Amino acid sequence: MSQPWETLADRMPMLRRRMLLTQAVRSFFAARGYMEVETPYAVVAPGEEVHLRAVPAGDKYLNTSPEFAMKKLLAGGCGPIFQLARVWRDEPRSFSHAPEFTMLEWYNLRPDLTALMDETEALLRAVLPPVLVRNGRTISLQDFERITVAEAFFRYVGADVLATEGDAPALAAAAGAKLRESEGWEDLFFRLLLERVEPELGRERPCFLTHWPASQAALARRDPADPRVAERFELFCGGMELANAFVELTDAAEQRARFLEDRARRHALYGGEDWALDEAFLAAVDRLPPCAGIALGFDRLAMLACGASRISDVMWLQG
Repeated sequence: MSQPWETLADRMPMLRRRMLLTQAVRSFFAARGYMEVETPYAVVAPGEEVHLRAVPAGDKYLNTSPEFAMKKLLAGGCGPIFQLARVWRDEPRSFSHAPEFTMLEWYNLRPDLTALMDETEALLRAVLPPVLVRNGRTISLQDFERITVAEAFFRYVGADVLATEGDAPALAAAAGAKLRESEGWEDLFFRLLLERVEPELGRERPCFLTHWPASQAALARRDPADPRVAERFELFCGGMELANAFVELTDAAEQRARFLEDRARRHALYGGEDWALDEAFLAAVDRLPPCAGIALGFDRLAMLACGASRISDVMWLQG
């Protein structure tokens, strides 16, 4: 096995491009009046997402996201803000994922999903070439697609995902899929999303997948026009999920109930020990100004900027 310094010369053009990308991102947010912040990496509560596995660090955990800490800053009146944060997730390596990576996360003071998509488009156009080449496919940043989860399931699965929510046999029948043993609705939802929907997204232009079923957006506000869905989007480009965004929930009682439900689901699936609920975060939720936030994989953004096929090509060293 080669040592990390032995490939450094070959990777240096992409690493220099990464440096320029970092500078461009900071310039973009500075021009829009954002403040750059820093938050702790070792935390007592790494989050409540059901499927994220945190890395222990003594009596604390390495954070899986700076979200809780940044919202505490927002509650104190520090906004709009952004951060280039180091995060850790106990997940296998792949061509587009490393267990330790850099996340670009920012929060504006407008509870408007459309405005956040507009801002995200502006960022990508400001820091990336107008035409990307990835895995032999050309992707134009001139136009971005926006499609709801319900529309995507109608188009690519042939199922009404909202009408069948919670009913796995009904979703399987509508999709023409065979239900696996012990497979619940959520499991089937994600299987169909991964197998039939995501491969169709962001192939020739970046795509925002919006308005997720409310059960799949634990930190997002429900859509006032349709409470079956939450104001969430994911951004896909070049065969990768690039970002995940919410109009933020500002009701602490509802947030607590969602956390407890997620804990019960996590225990049922994975077992393991719990950490104390982050009461400071829950107190901050009630003090949050109306806002929207987004987490974007910076290393994946660098992959797009460089035309790299592996995340390791754009990382200085891998932990």
